[in-house]
Parts: sequence; C-alpha cells; structure tokens
Amino acid sequence: MNWTPTAVAWLPWEAAAFARARGEGKPILLSIDAPWSIGCREMDRVTYGDAETAAAINATCVAVRVDADQRPDLADRYDFGALPTTAFLTADGHVLGGGTFVAPARLREALARLSVASGVVGPPPPAPELQDDTDDLERLTDVVFATFDEQHAGFGSRPKFAHTAPVRLALNLYVESGDPIMLERAARTLDAMGWGGLYDEEHGGFSRCAAEPDWSGVQAEKVLPVNAALLDLYVYAGTVASNERWFARAVDLVHFIERKLIAANGAWRFTESAEPGRQFSDANGVAASAMLHAARVFDDEALGKRAIEALERVLLASYKPGGGVAHSAAGVRGLLTDHVTMATATLDAWESTGNIVYRMMAEELMHFALRTMWDADCGGFFDRAIEDNDPPGVPPCRPLKPFVLNCEAAIVLRRLAEAVNDSVFGKQAVEALAAVRGRAASHGPVAAHYLLARRAVLR
Repeated sequence: MNWTPTAVAWLPWEAAAFARARGEGKPILLSIDAPWSIGCREMDRVTYGDAETAAAINATCVAVRVDADQRPDLADRYDFGALPTTAFLTADGHVLGGGTFVAPARLREALARLSVASGVVGPPPPAPELQDDTDDLERLTDVVFATFDEQHAGFGSRPKFAHTAPVRLALNLYVESGDPIMLERAARTLDAMGWGGLYDEEHGGFSRCAAEPDWSGVQAEKVLPVNAALLDLYVYAGTVASNERWFARAVDLVHFIERKLIAANGAWRFTESAEPGRQFSDANGVAASAMLHAARVFDDEALGKRAIEALERVLLASYKPGGGVAHSAAGVRGLLTDHVTMATATLDAWESTGNIVYRMMAEELMHFALRTMWDADCGGFFDRAIEDNDPPGVPPCRPLKPFVLNCEAAIVLRRLAEAVNDSVFGKQAVEALAAVRGRAASHGPVAAHYLLARRAVLR
C-alpha cells in the first residue's frame, strides 16, 4: 500500500509490533486506512504529517498501520463508523478507545492522557449484546423505517450512505401488500441517490456517501462494492415498478463498472485508481452477482459471459482446493466475507448457466466456512477462520460475529439447501440468523438485512 510519507514510524500488523509494545510497556496506535479515501490522505497530511504530533506518537506508542481493503476483518473489528480509523489498543489487542479523523492537537491530548493511564488500563469487559425480542417483525420493521429521511429521502442522517437493504425491503413490502407508502419511500430514495449529488453525471458511478442529510458534501471515492450493490438495486427496482428511468441508471452503472473498474485480466478493480493487485474476492463476488442479474433482466448474453469470466479469473487466482478462497491473489485466507460473496456469486452463475461446477464450488466454499468459522456452541459464523489469520505472536482477537454477513450467509445457505436438497444447510441458515437476532434492533436501517434474510430463510 502506498501511504503518504509521514514521520510516524509505522509498523505492519505483525508479531514484532505487539512484542515491542509489550516490551516497552506502550499502547498500540492503530491506523486503518485505504488508498482511495480522501479523509485518510487528509489525516496523513494534517495530523500524521505534523512534526510535533508524529514525535509524540513515536515517543508514547507503537504505531501500526493496516490497509482496510486488504484486511476487511480488522477494519470491521475496529470500526468506529468511517475511515480513517484511529484506535488505541493494549499490547494484547484490546481496545482502549478510538475514533475516525483526529486533528493534531486533539490527538496529542489523547496521547498525553493515554501515557498517564496506560499502566493501569486493562482490557474492557465484553460488550453486552442486546436482548430485544426482535422476533416481533413488525416492531423491527418500524425500527428500520423510523430512520427514513422524510425531507431528503434515504435512510439515516450524517454521513448519508446509500443503504440498499431498506430500499429493497420497502419494495418487497410493496409487492406483497401494495402499500403505496413503501413504494413512495423506495422511489424517493432511488431518485435522490440516482439523480442527486451521490451520482456523478459527468464521469459515471456512485460515490460512497454524502456528508450531509441532503446528499451534499459528497465523498469523491467510488468503490466497486457500492456501485455493484446499487446496480443490483436499480435492476430489481426497475423490475418491480416497470420503471425505465431506473433501468437506464442501471445500464449507466454497467457501463461505469465495465469501463472504469475493469482490470487488464478481466476481473474488477476496487477503485478506478487501484493497483493491479487490488482485486478482492468479496468485491468481485458482489459485482459478478449484480452483473449476472442485470444480464438476465436485460437479456444480454454477452454481459453474462463477461461476468462469468471475471468470476473465474478471481477464483483461479484465489481458490485453493480444501482451503477456500483468499481475499486476493496474495491476500489473507479464511475470511467470511470472501466465502459468502463468492458462494453467492457461484450459485448465481449456476442458475444462469446450468453448469453444475459452479453449484459445486458454492457448496464447497460454504462447507469450508462451516468447518472453519462456525460457532459450534452458539451457532452463527465468526468473521474469519478460527485458526487465526495473524502470524504467531500477534494476540488473537475476541471472536466477532458480523451482523450483515451472518444475514447474507443465512440466505446463501438456504439457497444451497434447495439447490442440493440438503436440509442441514437449511437448519444452519436458521441458526445463523438466530445468532444475530438479538442485535438486529440496534442496527437501525441496517436491520433491514435481518428482515430480508428472515423472509428468504423462513418463507
């Protein structure tokens, strides 16, 4: 990863950094960023580029830097809402505190306080999980739609993300009940995103988010997973409502992804400016699924063929018999995100082509996830293989069960149960949902993922 040069003595996430922290009695300053993030580059320039701040960091901490794209498991685990992540850890990997963008003076103040307290602060107790009875699906649906922005459309306030799950849920409810309010919420959001500041009319593609509720202050970064998810949403919405305008925006997205995000080998890059090695399995899985869905709806055989070719390119580079898929050709192995998205994409490829090899691959990938990431005691998937991905000497992280990924895993398990006529997959789909049910209400608009999965699994 090409970071902006600073005077901070950054170390990678490896045993030497944690051994040094233990040996010197210092906390870890963890910086998680991505090369496409303007906010990350700004913090490099303003904060880490400040000589006084850099000297304070080097004197009081062991500074560790992680690429969010290469290690999505660590980015999720230490997420404070946005990039960059700025976190303080003990030498055993426990979180002491953190945030996102931190100005130089504020970071120096935090370092001073941490220096005084670092000898007495221990690992925090595990965060209690909510025990809400989210089996009350109507109440959980109310939780999701209470976050709808009546003035500007969309879900949530600031920063305003292009949440696709609540829109898809609204469309599903409209199809089932004919409720015009649900269609109106979906339509207003689709129009606000697709013909507002989030979409780049000149160069194509959607930005990740907007800083303000009215969709202004758009962050310039355009990443593959966001654009692929929105492509899939506009195709689905156009189908539900027979809306040619939404179909047209979906076609625009196909062109953007194929022209601006295509790599020399036929797979997809994470961003327009991504280096050749930054072709990630999970992002390509999401894109392949979206392209295959678009190809079916638009009856575009050539598009479907290109999607299959891209999927095969990534599998060829990342798949290892008996070892699942890696995050990239030379990336970490055993991440749940890669196995769920690639299993979904290969199931989509099987449904599109009838080629049983793709179905067998989906089955193998989920068997690997069940064997290495499944919680045998409580059900549900951990975010990565229980055999830790980190090198010896790096403290093991407390197991994390990602909410959205368990919902998506439940859906793909249910599809596999039907595809191969195996009720065990169906049982595990139910258990994966049950494992995150108690946390659903705390996720606001993102709780729509649980409701969508619940409908798919228990239909």
